[in-house]
Amino acid sequence: MDRIAVVGAGLIGRAWSMVFARAGLEMRLWDKVPGVAESAMAVIRERLADLRAAGLVQEAPDVIAARITPCATLAECVEGAMHVQENGPERLAPKQELFAELDRLCPPDVVLASSTSGIPASEFTGNLAGRARCLVAHPVNPPYLVPLVELVGAPWTDPAVVARTRALMGRVGQVPVTAHKETRGFVLNRLQAALVAEAFRMVRDGVMSVEDVDACVKDGLGLRWAFMGPFETIDMNAPGGVADYAERFGPLLGGITEEQTPYHYDAETVARVTAERRAALDLARIEERSAWRDRRLMALLAHKRGQPG
Repeated sequence: MDRIAVVGAGLIGRAWSMVFARAGLEMRLWDKVPGVAESAMAVIRERLADLRAAGLVQEAPDVIAARITPCATLAECVEGAMHVQENGPERLAPKQELFAELDRLCPPDVVLASSTSGIPASEFTGNLAGRARCLVAHPVNPPYLVPLVELVGAPWTDPAVVARTRALMGRVGQVPVTAHKETRGFVLNRLQAALVAEAFRMVRDGVMSVEDVDACVKDGLGLRWAFMGPFETIDMNAPGGVADYAERFGPLLGGITEEQTPYHYDAETVARVTAERRAALDLARIEERSAWRDRRLMALLAHKRGQPG
């Protein structure tokens, strides 16, 4: 049986463990903090029960969880693995140290993938003997509910490693996308950054309230974006497709982008957004609302699975 090693048993590590285990793969889980991998199993079982209740897994939670083995050492975790998914701190030095250790422990044919949200693989793999088998496999949180995975290699990453990782991600039910070169923040974060920055600008400039900006997405753009991307959307927004759209709306949209100066999250606007959000949702209810969000994601995912592509 193919074996996967998940390094780091926090939020993302637990989610990856569920992704691989529910696909039938043997899993090993390790965290540098003693006891964390073992304690993660209770949370994993709870989330698997939620997935079962939503109809997103057919096996019993305990059957899936039995494929995950918490490990006491990193060496034990990666032994016999064909793919390592790293979920360490989002800091360069610890990531460099961890990948150096993984490169030392793992045979040359083992893929070493990082879940980093924004550190390019070229910054933490350049000095490794096995740097050609390293890449970023950046998930969306939580990956057991949001299937997209960005695959981003360094300039020296072997294309066969990217292809192999893409095949694995598809096999376990994720939706892999491949970046042809490194960019700051990768692609998904850049798309998100553009929208979030404009949302803050609209509040900063007194154009719209926080609540109404959110409504523009959840009751407007987001309804289409749940099943169509931006290019497919604009292809259908003009009779002649993308070229017609660009001719009709290019001057307007181009003029808007010229007004969109860099946004640096000024303290006054952040405070204003925070105040509106806390009026709508007390911090004590964040966890409760997050659980609601995850249930809605489960329902949406179940719906999408039942629809033709």
